[in-house]
Amino acid sequence: MPPTNPSSVPVSPVALSPRELVASGGLCAVHQPNFLPRLTTLAKLFAADYWIVLDDVQFTRRDYQHRTRLAALDDEAVQRWLTIPTHLPRGRDTLIREAVIADPALARRRTAGVLRQHYGASSHWPALAQALAPVLDSLVIERQIAKAAELSTRVLLDLLGWRGQVLTSSCLPSRPGRSVRLADLAAATGARAYLCGTGGLAYLDVAPFAAQGVTVVPFRPPVDGIWTSGRRLGALWALAALGPRAVATHFRSTTPEGSAGQPA
Repeated sequence: MPPTNPSSVPVSPVALSPRELVASGGLCAVHQPNFLPRLTTLAKLFAADYWIVLDDVQFTRRDYQHRTRLAALDDEAVQRWLTIPTHLPRGRDTLIREAVIADPALARRRTAGVLRQHYGASSHWPALAQALAPVLDSLVIERQIAKAAELSTRVLLDLLGWRGQVLTSSCLPSRPGRSVRLADLAAATGARAYLCGTGGLAYLDVAPFAAQGVTVVPFRPPVDGIWTSGRRLGALWALAALGPRAVATHFRSTTPEGSAGQPA
């Protein structure tokens, strides 16, 4: 599988190589907290030096903030949703950070059972189960889906050896406007590049980024091999089927040299 460099097609007109971007301030990704995120989402965060958790935008039930898609260990085509029942105190206007888990104790028991049912036969499951234990506990302790989702992503990044920094959008200064706000958030980290997924490229205005000296860089992972279902399937399937070390190797093929996803 040929390596795919997320910085190979810069959108903003800043003439720096990927390595120079990393050295001069790093790469930034902004993404909502997803519960046990998809493979491509986790890969984008792994490629970044900073992940800004976008916790102060509207909660969307059709998104991945409170759910993940699982697959049978021996057949990734056999899939199902794992959903954490979530209550929205302000209805459709509820922000992600305001959403609460409807029945924390039940959510913990059900999540633990479903994950064990799907991945318990994996030789990597003991290590995965140990790493995921705090995530299960957070469903009861925190009672906020945003915190549990963020922790689930941090745990998976830690398993892969990521050395980046996590910040929260609600704690950073930014102006209104979709592209302007993202540019402000990226600039607040001191990053020189903003990693943008293919969905974001459809609407993003690069002018606010260029005004702050931030390059917009497309993140385009491969589409074959383990990536075939990567835009739909949670990354936990790949971790259980292949193990963290093998998945990290795949991820590093999409990560610029010197970034937080590469070995120190």
